[in-house]
Amino acid sequence: MILGIGTDLANIERIAETLERFGDRFRDRVFTDVEQLKAERRRDVAGTYAKRWAAKEACSKALGTGLRMGISWKDMAVTNLQSGQPQMHLTGWAAERLANMTPEGYEAIVHVTLTDDHPWAQAFVIIEARPLP
Repeated sequence: MILGIGTDLANIERIAETLERFGDRFRDRVFTDVEQLKAERRRDVAGTYAKRWAAKEACSKALGTGLRMGISWKDMAVTNLQSGQPQMHLTGWAAERLANMTPEGYEAIVHVTLTDDHPWAQAFVIIEARPLP
């Protein structure tokens, strides 16, 4: 069953301007160390950050909170499998919210997909509940 759906569209140029203006202060407030390492190794640094920004926004919407109610940017993080497939990891308040919205006898699976077409970065997040075996 679907527990939540979220989407977000981020402007890559706006993220690039924010990175230029605020630098590490912005990076450290919003992105985990792993996300920063990934982005800084990429040719399109701003695009990589923009996709992760959009994923965090989309995830907060799928959780039904938006970025309020105690959720932190770093409570939601995007990593990639070796195949390149993105994965969303929840910690802190986001993980608590996910646990509270998951029905008893089910496990929550967070699906995320990212795309970009300059100047736009987009993310979709679907939270699924699957019955436990």
